[in-house]
Amino acid sequence: MIKQLDQLLDLAKTGQPQRIALAAAADDDALSALDRAVGLGIAEGILVGDPSEIGKIAQKIGIDLKKYTVCPAENDSRAALEAVGLVSSGKADLVMKGRLSTSILLKAVLDKRVGLRTEHTLSHVAIAELKGTERLLFITDAAMNIEPTLAQRASIIRNAATIARCLGIEKPRVALLTASDKILEKDLRTSEAAVLSKEGERGQLGEIFIDGPMTLASALSPEAASLNGLKGEVAGQADVLMVSHIEAGNVLYKGMVYFAGALVAGILAGAKAPVILTSRADSDESKLYSIALGAAVASKSCAKR
Repeated sequence: MIKQLDQLLDLAKTGQPQRIALAAAADDDALSALDRAVGLGIAEGILVGDPSEIGKIAQKIGIDLKKYTVCPAENDSRAALEAVGLVSSGKADLVMKGRLSTSILLKAVLDKRVGLRTEHTLSHVAIAELKGTERLLFITDAAMNIEPTLAQRASIIRNAATIARCLGIEKPRVALLTASDKILEKDLRTSEAAVLSKEGERGQLGEIFIDGPMTLASALSPEAASLNGLKGEVAGQADVLMVSHIEAGNVLYKGMVYFAGALVAGILAGAKAPVILTSRADSDESKLYSIALGAAVASKSCAKR
């Protein structure tokens, strides 16, 4: 079982280097991170975009383009479609966001002709390594689904559990986070958490332990869980923190990074292949860990949901 993000690099190295199609590749941060992954033997790069602009960026940051395949694309929309098309045609294993908007890339990912759409909800899964914590924490969904429905939340749980299993957690412990440990009549989210918890208990959400509604304290602290009268496999030892809406997830994720100094990685799950989304605010290490996570998931057989 992976307990530190550095171990992701080792896991990603165990398989064949994964072919990553970088959409709109004229981005110094994304290209630099990809080049590090190539140097570690984690990835092979396919650079999609304006060859002239890619060449300028490569020269600026000292990257040898002889290691890469360059696929011309006249604009961001074409670059996104070309990169996604390389994955759907089997010429690449996963796609990564370069210098283009997330909405353009997602439109290509969901394209009916060349996209990577499945019956599952597309969702963001983040992994955080916190000092003093002996396990990685999976956070979902902090970046994709604004106010997911009950059915979408069930799919989001499956996505996160699939990735957790890929990293060696055979039966992930999922906490359904709310502001209260109790079902409150005036708080629909606590009722929905209880419904999802029952579905999980019946095996309808795959091989997981699940409990909710549950506060963050009860999910992470055995002492708090005990004081709040919670017992079971999840209380105080959750692996997956499932939030009910994007604001809660984003604040939780960013709070761990900026207040607790967490190391993080993240990918989009639920498509036919992982989608690597990094932002300029991400640290260099976070970008590399996200690539390693995507490569590890793409190279493993993670079909069991």
